[in-house]
Formats: sequence, structure tokens, C-alpha cells
Amino acid sequence: MRLYIANKLHSSWSMRPWLLMTALGIPFEETVIPMYLPDSKARMLDISPAGKMPCLVVARNELRGGESAGAGDRGAGDLVVWESLAIMEFLHEQFPEKRVWPREAVARAHARCIANEMHAGFQALRQLCPMNLGKRFAPRELSSDAADNLRRIEGMWSDCRRRFGDGGAFLFGAFCAADAMYAPVVTRLDTYQVPVATETRQYMNAVLAHPAFVKWRQEALAEPWVVPHYDEGWTPVEVFHRPANPITCHRR
Repeated sequence: MRLYIANKLHSSWSMRPWLLMTALGIPFEETVIPMYLPDSKARMLDISPAGKMPCLVVARNELRGGESAGAGDRGAGDLVVWESLAIMEFLHEQFPEKRVWPREAVARAHARCIANEMHAGFQALRQLCPMNLGKRFAPRELSSDAADNLRRIEGMWSDCRRRFGDGGAFLFGAFCAADAMYAPVVTRLDTYQVPVATETRQYMNAVLAHPAFVKWRQEALAEPWVVPHYDEGWTPVEVFHRPANPITCHRR
């Protein structure tokens, strides 16, 4: 399997399946297609019909269960799975022993609900605070909509930990797809120094200390690409990403 992703410094959607696969020990190779370069969109469209990353490409002969191309297929070429949640569901089907989702039915249903809520929601917080692992910014007051997003997220995390979190430091005890879906939110709250409850901070610390996240962040900080517009409106107080030969990616 090959996972195509965008810049590790900024691509929250790419981080999600990468973290999950790395954390659960699902083997894959990766290719990074950086954002906001002149050929970025064309390269992404060559891989994904949506023209966005991430995208998982799997050789048909590597599929578990001995599946072959169906009657409606265009051919027996590689399987292409795009969108983070779709990739996670595919992994759940292919690797049931890895526990992509919690084993118990109620917890599994709840995990899927909050993962889908993340996929579709929290636009105000996501737009105000883009994922940026290369810097830490001076805190400032959130917009009312972003503050509403934060209240919902903190309440959700607290509820998951209380109901399903026994046996581990994550939302459902062991690290699963739900944690991977919310990991970029964790980085945003840390990067922008957003004040949070003690319980929230404890969960954030667990995610930030997970070996899969530590590996992603180390590789992100080694990237050459710089995306200036991700800093707009914020004052950096710490800079971690200092490439020796930076390549600037411009929003078109």
C-alpha cells in the first residue's frame, strides 16, 4: 500500500490516516506531494479523483479476502481510496485484528459518530487556527464560533474519556481512528496556546507524546517547504521549522 500525503507541517487530513497506520503497525509506503506549488494540483489529480490528499493506493493482488475486479470495474488495476474516513474504514475491513475502531459495539458506534462530526464540522476553529507544526503563536481571543467549537470538543473528549477511556490515555482507552481524527485539533490547541481544561490538556499531552505523532512531527520539521499564508494574523513566539534551503509554496 502507498499513502499519498501533502506537507506534514500543515496537512491535517494527511496526518490522520498516516498516524493511524503508523500507530497500529499497518505497513505502508508514502509519497509526499507538497501543496501550493505550480504542479501540485496536477500531481494530486493524477492520484486522486478529488485532487486532494490523502489518498491510499493498493495493488489488487494485495487485497485481503482474494477480491478481484467486479463486473462494474474499469479494470483490475490498483484500488484508489481517498478521503481520510474512507481510508480508515477500508483499513478496518482489511485489518480487523488491528482494532482501527473500538471492539465493543457501543464504543465503536460512538467513535464513528465523533469521527464523522470532526470530518464535517468545527469549521470556525479549523479556519481560524490552521495546522502549523512549525511555530507556536501568541494566544488571542477566539471568535465566538470558534469558542463554541472548542466547548463542544472539550465536552466530547471528556465524555469519551469518562465513558470509554478505561485502560488507556486516549478517547476509547487504546489509540484508535477517533484519536487520529482529532489529533490535528490537539496540535492546533497547542500551537495557538488556546486555554483548555486540565483534563483536556492531559489528553492532548498523551496524543503529542505518542510515538507516531513524534515521528510525524520530526519529519514535518525536516521538510523544505514553507507556506507563508498559514501564519497570517498570528504572532509567532517560537519557531521550530528552519529549513536550510526553503522552498516557498504560494497560495494561488
